[in-house]
Amino acid sequence: MRTLVIGIDSGTQSTKALVVNASTGKVEGAGTAAYGLIPNLSPGAKEQHPDTWKRAMIKAVKAALKEAKASASEVQAIGVSGQQHGFVPLDKKGEVIRPAKLWCDTSTAEECDLITAALGGPKKTIAALGNSVLPGFTAGKILWLKRHEPRNFARLATVLLPHDYLNFVLTGERVMEFGDASGTALLDVRRRTWCAEAIRAIDPGLSDALPPLIGGDQSPGKLTAKAAASMGLKPGVLVSAGGGDNMMGAIGPGNTRPGVITASFGTSGTIYACSAKPVVDPRGEIAAFCDSTNRWLPLLCTMNVTVASEMVRQEYGWTHEQYAAEAKRVPAGSDGLLLLPYLEGERTPNVPNGTGVYFGVSPRTFKAGHFARAALEGVTLGMNYGLRRLAELGVQPRQIRATGGGARSAVWRQIMADVFNAEVVTLEVSEGAAYGAALQAIWSWQRDAGRRLQIEDITDAFVKINQKETARPNPKAVARYQEVQSLHDSLSKSLRGSFDLHRSMVTSR
Repeated sequence: MRTLVIGIDSGTQSTKALVVNASTGKVEGAGTAAYGLIPNLSPGAKEQHPDTWKRAMIKAVKAALKEAKASASEVQAIGVSGQQHGFVPLDKKGEVIRPAKLWCDTSTAEECDLITAALGGPKKTIAALGNSVLPGFTAGKILWLKRHEPRNFARLATVLLPHDYLNFVLTGERVMEFGDASGTALLDVRRRTWCAEAIRAIDPGLSDALPPLIGGDQSPGKLTAKAAASMGLKPGVLVSAGGGDNMMGAIGPGNTRPGVITASFGTSGTIYACSAKPVVDPRGEIAAFCDSTNRWLPLLCTMNVTVASEMVRQEYGWTHEQYAAEAKRVPAGSDGLLLLPYLEGERTPNVPNGTGVYFGVSPRTFKAGHFARAALEGVTLGMNYGLRRLAELGVQPRQIRATGGGARSAVWRQIMADVFNAEVVTLEVSEGAAYGAALQAIWSWQRDAGRRLQIEDITDAFVKINQKETARPNPKAVARYQEVQSLHDSLSKSLRGSFDLHRSMVTSR
């Protein structure tokens, strides 16, 4: 009989589930369930109801089990990855009070400013937390609830994040894992403890609503009879700590040792590294997160990646192959056409009022292929802004492991290698977060059985590089992109005042 684990990744657009063989690391089955955002909300608001994730998780797990032809007795452990920063408010009975405000919700900028001011300004905020308080993070969402929906705030008994909520559905336990908790802007990431000053800046009683913290090698509990019945499993299956999608997305590609960098090219873009010690950016541009292996995960996040390329692709009615062919015809640097891809604001750099800007439009560049390539280059240059900041903080990459939809494009992988000036590789298992959740589940199951393995023992054994898709930097293109990067950075800085003016003009109509 096989020994199987399930890895679940609950994202913004869909939930994916993988059934993985715990002896070989092979994916035996996969399932997915798609969904969208709650429509017609106010500008900047991005919300989903947690019940949507629960239903999608059950559907995806059932589909994965069916494809794997798995019996309930074969499944030994489950791990859950979830979109970070979302605020799931529960009442005393464990019922969801209102829909969750998501990581991409930018309606809480004012609340973030209020928390930062209460902590004594940006420098003192970073000193207290290790991070800035940004609109994507959870803290501002909690204060937003207090200010805008005081009756709902009065009912608040437990603050959970999306993956914590699914763990609660599975086990009935309310806990929060260090890695995901570090994205709340309520955790002192150096000491892995809740920050009393940040809590008081929102509400002194908030401390009672924050759940106990656990490490990545700990389990919140075991599968309840109700949860097991909903998915066709046996009660008592071990549930691992899980973590945020970035934390699980680091484990899945084997980013469990210093020197390996993961770059995720999805709807949003993230670059992160494994570190044995906290990496705190005094400028607050790099998030000083904990990871889900009891170490740290310095991370940068950009909000607009494949969303930019998809806008161009859909406008011209191309397939992905046609898009790649058009972009490939255009030289590195797109003949001077640049995209600032701040389509719905930006997080790194912190430009919440930003918009998309094509710069360098001329009769020569006003062509479909140029717009296509400039989109790929623009989002990669934006991510490289943060990668260079990581290097300044002492995080030096030996190799970049690319994941997400953008990593499937050979043209884009070469642009990555040339912009980053580093070898770029992909993995045989492309669903990094779901696979990372499965590998953490194996780790938790092994430790529960008394085997004192480290997470890198598991990733070294199971994570495989796809050798055919490796991209290496082209020296001529590297030199060209260094020039383009300088212009891209300068353009971004020079337009920030204009972005604020534009936002005022649009919102005042």
